[in-house]
Amino acid sequence: MSIVAVIPSRYESSRFPGKPLALIKGRPMIRHVYQRVMAAKLVEKVVVATDDSRIVKAVEQFGGEAMMTSPQNRSGTDRAAETAVKLGLGPRDIVVNIQGDQPLVDPRCIDQVVSPLQQTPELEMSTLAFQIVDPREYSDPKDVKVTMDNNGFALYFSRSPIPHDRDNDSLPAAFKHLGVYAYRCDFLQIFSKLPQGRLERIEKLEQLRVLEHGYRIKVVVTGYDSPEVDLPLDIERIESKMA
Repeated sequence: MSIVAVIPSRYESSRFPGKPLALIKGRPMIRHVYQRVMAAKLVEKVVVATDDSRIVKAVEQFGGEAMMTSPQNRSGTDRAAETAVKLGLGPRDIVVNIQGDQPLVDPRCIDQVVSPLQQTPELEMSTLAFQIVDPREYSDPKDVKVTMDNNGFALYFSRSPIPHDRDNDSLPAAFKHLGVYAYRCDFLQIFSKLPQGRLERIEKLEQLRVLEHGYRIKVVVTGYDSPEVDLPLDIERIESKMA
């Protein structure tokens, strides 16, 4: 059973064009992500999946591996699914999908999200969550929240505060969703072909497509946060955390 990490990376972004190549501590952001993922113990191969030759060139310049994928892909999941096919992965191989705008992703997170699929053959997909400690993240729509059942499977993902603290007593035990996924390769192909769901369309969260079509997502709570870069002003915050 092979374990391959795919980092979907788009150059065009309405809020931050060229984001993967933005410099953080003098290095392109995609390089920080790539090298951190490479440090995961369970990952055998790391590939950047992109539709832009500038990103391919940047990755190859630092010795990484990149692959051109179709500009028609709807999402990072679709880009990862295409990459898995091009790599010739088997149906039970594991693909880890890491967002290209998480330059502080901890390699231990990658191993944690893979572990449930290694231990449970019938499990199809897993993802990561981090317990919220900053009240701003609880209320900010940019930070996606997730709730789980007693067995650790996702009940819902939302940009709204969930669970809602009706009495406003204090910050409840809430969890931020981190954009790291692991899938069995055969399920990844199923996922990429599912029609977009109603809730996915409203919240703009592709993982809701899985729940809307009756599949389950195992949520692993990690102790390692992985803040994202959404806007240019986020880079200063990321660099301060690196320092």
